[in-house]
Amino acid sequence: MSTEAAPAADMRPSPWSTVARATALLTVSISLLLTAFAWPSVRSSVHDVPIAVVGPAPAVEQLTSVLDQRLPDGFEVTRVADTAGAERMIREREVYGAIDLSSGTPQVVTASAASTAVAQTLNSVAAGLGQGRGTGPAVTVRDLVPLPADDPRGAGLTAGALPLVMGGLLAALVLTRLVRGSARRVTGALAFAVTGGLAVAAILRFWLGSLDGSYWADSGAVALTLAATSLSILGLMSLLGYVGFGLGAATMMLIGNPLSGTATAPEMLPGRSGALGQLLPPGAGGQLLRSTAFFDARGATVSATVLTAWLTLGLVLCLAGGLRTRPTADTVEEATVRATA
Repeated sequence: MSTEAAPAADMRPSPWSTVARATALLTVSISLLLTAFAWPSVRSSVHDVPIAVVGPAPAVEQLTSVLDQRLPDGFEVTRVADTAGAERMIREREVYGAIDLSSGTPQVVTASAASTAVAQTLNSVAAGLGQGRGTGPAVTVRDLVPLPADDPRGAGLTAGALPLVMGGLLAALVLTRLVRGSARRVTGALAFAVTGGLAVAAILRFWLGSLDGSYWADSGAVALTLAATSLSILGLMSLLGYVGFGLGAATMMLIGNPLSGTATAPEMLPGRSGALGQLLPPGAGGQLLRSTAFFDARGATVSATVLTAWLTLGLVLCLAGGLRTRPTADTVEEATVRATA
């Protein structure tokens, strides 16, 4: 009795052309990753950041001219009648801060919870105004909406952005591999969004001390972000398979996460890239969580609408994918006949 040896060709090393193609692909991949994550940070600058200025019209015009000289096109100035109006705009997330000229001595009002980067910029503006006044009274700075004392730099909120994206991607991948049936996969994604939202908000709030506000509102913001991400990827996979996963992962990881503006502010990203980032789940989710954690959910409408739109799109894609793969009566009968033959 003789046995047939396995073909030796299967054990041969790959040709050098395959090595060259793999090397080229990896080089392009790492270049794209570096560009996606480094470009927004390196080219970040202050431009068209909305702030309020309180004071008489001549003083506001003079201050606007000074700001344009120091930071050309850096701020979008809105004149406000009084200090209370400026504070209301900050709390409503219409502006990032204010400069109050109504009392004679300039006062800079910041909101580090909205953006530590913008707050630092306004602090430097206050220092410049103080130097310009010479021996006059010092310019005061007041943080109207500060970050929690346990996390004054907002590191937890910034660090939490990437895990939310990865969690949504992982949920879609695991549910596709382990769960059969579109309805069950969608149910699993929604259940994970709820439990994941509760867990992430608990870690950020009770352990790291990075969040304020209502725990349930913060959990809801995280849950909506996870649901929008996971369901949109799940829908793409149901229609396009792993090509859909790659497309969704590239959109969320290489575009959505770097352009989210969570670490700085959307207005500080290059060009209009910050506005694009707010139309994707990572950017909208980051802004929504800031609103629920520090501003009593003010300014959350646009972000919540964007996330709901992505969630709905994911549900529609999952439905379309389920209808396409649903077996017909003829195929079921044929499979039954084959099984009993």
